[in-house]
Amino acid sequence: MRLGLNVGYLVGSDDPQDLLRLTRHAESLDYAVVWAAEAYGSDSPTLLAWLAAQTSTIDVGSAVMQIPGRTPAMTAMTAASLDRLSGGRFRLGLGVSGPQVSEGWHGVRFSAPLARTREYVEIVRLALGRRTVAYEGAHYRLPLPEGPGKALKLMITPPRAHVPLYVAAVGPKNLELAGEVADGWLAVFFAPAYAVEQLAHLATGRARVGLTLDGFDVVPAVPLVVGADPRACADPVRGYAALYLGGMGSREKNFYNQLAVRMGYGDAAAQVQDLFLGRRHRDAMAAVPYEFIDETSLLGDQDRIAAGLGRLAAAGVTTCSVVPHGDTVEEKLHALTVAAEALHQAGV
Repeated sequence: MRLGLNVGYLVGSDDPQDLLRLTRHAESLDYAVVWAAEAYGSDSPTLLAWLAAQTSTIDVGSAVMQIPGRTPAMTAMTAASLDRLSGGRFRLGLGVSGPQVSEGWHGVRFSAPLARTREYVEIVRLALGRRTVAYEGAHYRLPLPEGPGKALKLMITPPRAHVPLYVAAVGPKNLELAGEVADGWLAVFFAPAYAVEQLAHLATGRARVGLTLDGFDVVPAVPLVVGADPRACADPVRGYAALYLGGMGSREKNFYNQLAVRMGYGDAAAQVQDLFLGRRHRDAMAAVPYEFIDETSLLGDQDRIAAGLGRLAAAGVTTCSVVPHGDTVEEKLHALTVAAEALHQAGV
């Protein structure tokens, strides 16, 4: 198992230089990859290009580039450009986002997400393979019929014949699709005790195309908080957990809340959602069970983090992408060091 770093996305208070310091420190510790995200603020490709230009060995990956925000051809162009500029260090992570962002921000209906993702990936693969892109699907048609458009081929050649492609997936059917069409899975709220069920869905998708999970990259984003008291370490993660369980979607359609239900936290997930949607955000944070945070995070001192990394590796994780928490960038840098030492201690 390798370590990765997830820097998320820029918010108004962030100093981009802090993200660069974290990335360079991770590179010095032999972390495999740095991931950047996007919601409706900073975009991931711009941040990744900036980080790639100031590093030399660490991979740069999008976790994710939003499918509703770009045409598949534009995504292929961006992926090829980033792979070329980084010297073959780019990993393309894709996700459909959710109805609020897709329809509210991008103006794209959140309909048939599985079928749309499948077609999108197929077109991206065609383009990155430098084949002439002609495609007739239910959601995408290239070129458009009865018009002046013509089938085109990507002008830029990526340095690698195959740019690794990942899909962010939460639900069972989406996990099967990720196993079928992608090279890796971007996971959230990954709990070793629940992983068997999720990996089974991935394996079902792999089997459809005659493959197994061998060589398939399982990449959860895992909050990392270093400290003597694990329960105190859980507190910085509560805001993130409450936002996703309570507010990242409507009451009827919140994929993260539904995941918590499948993990056995149904009552708590309902309570967090009620409180969050009722704008009682602090109460929602307090209502997130410590056990849920502990199962899906790395909390405590180096020995405890080493044990957690061992459980993640045993559960099938191949790249553990940590999200370091701390009041200062120095605390986050220290957390990255502790994680690297803990991985060596765990011997996985």
